[in-house]
Amino acid sequence: MGKISYYTEEGLNRLKAELNDLKTKGRAEIARQIAEARDKGDLSENAEYDAAKDAQGLHELKISKLEEVLANARILDESTIDASQVSVLSKVKIKNKKNGAEMLYTLVSEEEADLKSGRISVGSPIGKGLLGKRVGDIAEITVPAGVMEFEVVEIAR
Repeated sequence: MGKISYYTEEGLNRLKAELNDLKTKGRAEIARQIAEARDKGDLSENAEYDAAKDAQGLHELKISKLEEVLANARILDESTIDASQVSVLSKVKIKNKKNGAEMLYTLVSEEEADLKSGRISVGSPIGKGLLGKRVGDIAEITVPAGVMEFEVVEIAR
């Protein structure tokens, strides 16, 4: 049994769409490649056929892993989350105590994390360090560059 992961409805729908795409278009493309390689003659010395079969195995592994993730996925009910402290789906404004820089992050599951759009994983060092904090709390977080201090300025949903 895999670990249970929590997703937004949007994130879960994106995973389902990816799985559907892998099962339909992806499998059809792999089958086409295998058929094309098979048509080229002797399979015992056909590198293209071997490569296509290897790609098929990797593709099926990816489908299997995604099915496992979806089997253990749960949608977060935002109405039951305590907004007074940082948790999954919190929008957190933090201030770096050293240089005064303010950042706004949304804490999400690992699979939904995207730093460019301000979505960090609850499993990341900063995400872990912020969980459970309240406005005004100081989080001392160990990052690869050393220990950083962040003040929680604002928590929203």
